[in-house]
Amino acid sequence: MSATDADGLRERVGAFLAQHPPERTDRLEFLRARFDAGLAWVHFPAGLGGLDAPREWQPVVDEAFAAAGAPNNSPRLNSIGLGMAAPTILRFGTPEQQQRFLRPLWTGEEIWCQLFSEPGAGSDLAALSTRAVRDGDEWVLDGQKVWTSLAHRASWAILVARSDPDQPKHKGLSYFVCDMTAPGVEVRPLRQITGEAEFNEVFLTGVRIPDSHRLGEVGQGWQVAMGTLMNERVSIGGSNTEREAGLIGLAARTWRDRPELRTSGAHDRLLSLWVEAEAARLTGQRLRQQLAAGSPGPEGSAVKLSFARLNQEISGFELELLGEEGLGYDDWTFRRPDQADFTSARGPGFRYLRAKGNSIEGGTSEILRNVIAERVLGLPPEIRTDKDRPWKELPR
Repeated sequence: MSATDADGLRERVGAFLAQHPPERTDRLEFLRARFDAGLAWVHFPAGLGGLDAPREWQPVVDEAFAAAGAPNNSPRLNSIGLGMAAPTILRFGTPEQQQRFLRPLWTGEEIWCQLFSEPGAGSDLAALSTRAVRDGDEWVLDGQKVWTSLAHRASWAILVARSDPDQPKHKGLSYFVCDMTAPGVEVRPLRQITGEAEFNEVFLTGVRIPDSHRLGEVGQGWQVAMGTLMNERVSIGGSNTEREAGLIGLAARTWRDRPELRTSGAHDRLLSLWVEAEAARLTGQRLRQQLAAGSPGPEGSAVKLSFARLNQEISGFELELLGEEGLGYDDWTFRRPDQADFTSARGPGFRYLRAKGNSIEGGTSEILRNVIAERVLGLPPEIRTDKDRPWKELPR
C-alpha cells in the first residue's frame, strides 16, 4: 500500500482500524499503536510517528480516523506540545531526544508548556535573564518565567535561558527541555480578566537539567527559539479549519438565530468581518500548504497578527449585537482550566475578554508588525544600539 497518495493512506487507516477497533481498544493503547503505525504525523520520518509522506496528506488521515470515531490526542490540552515542541524536537533534537519525547507527546501522556517570556524582558525575548550555568554534565537554572499557558498541567517545558552573559543578547542563549516536576520548579497561577488562571508564572531555583536535554548547540538558543515561534504563530493563526469556524461562526449563528437584533448597520459590519475571516482562513490554509516545502517562515507572523485583530473585532461585534444582554457575565469563579479555549461556550462575555490576550500571546502584535516590516517587506530595521554589546553590560 502506497503512503504517497490519498487512497493509499485511506487503505492504511482502514487496515489499522480493522486491527484496532476504536470501540474495543483502550484509548491510550489505540493512540500508541497509531503513532507506531506512522499515522500520527504522516510527514514525520518513519519510526517517529510518520511515513515520510507529504504534509498535505495529513488531513486525509485525520478525517478518516474522525469518521471512524477514533479517540483524539487532546489537541487543545497539548497544543504547545503538538504545535511547538514537536516540530522543534524534530528539527533540532538528537535521535535519542526524538525517540524519548515524540511518542508520549503525541499520545498526550506528557503535556508540554513553554518557558520563554519573562517579567523583565517584555516583548524582547533576547533580553531574558534566566541563567543557565554549566556544572559538569548538568546545567543549573535560576530565574522567573511568566505567561506560561497550562504550566499547572505540564510534564515538560521548552525553555530558553542565558548561558553566556559575556555574549551579545542574541548569541548567549541556549535552549533546553525542562522537567516540570524537577526540584526547584514552582508554578503559581496568574488570574486573568476572565476569572480563570490559564496562565502561570514559573519560578526556577537551582533547577538541574542534564546536558542531554539541551536542544541545539550551546549558544544556539535564539535560532532554535525562532523556529519554535514561527511554528507557534502558524499553529495559532493558521490552523486548518472549515468555513465559519471560530468566532465568526458564533457571531453568524447569533445573527441567524436572533432576527430581532438585526440592523442594517450590523448587517454591513458582519458581512465585512465574515469576508475578512474567510480571507484569513484561506490565507492560513495556503501557508500550511507552503510548509510542505520547508520550515515556517516570517509569513506566519502576518497570519497570527490577522487572527488576533479579527478575534477582537468579531468578539466586540457579538457583544454589541446583543446589547444589554451582552453586558452580562456567566461566572467569575477562579478556575485553572485544562485547555486554552478561544471560542468558549461560556458565552460572548468570556470570548470578548479572552480575545484581548490574542494580541499578546504568541508574540505581541507590535513585535509581529516589526517582523513583517523587516523580514517580509524588507524595510530598513530599527536602529538597535544594544545588538552587539555583551548582555551583562546592558542596562536593566
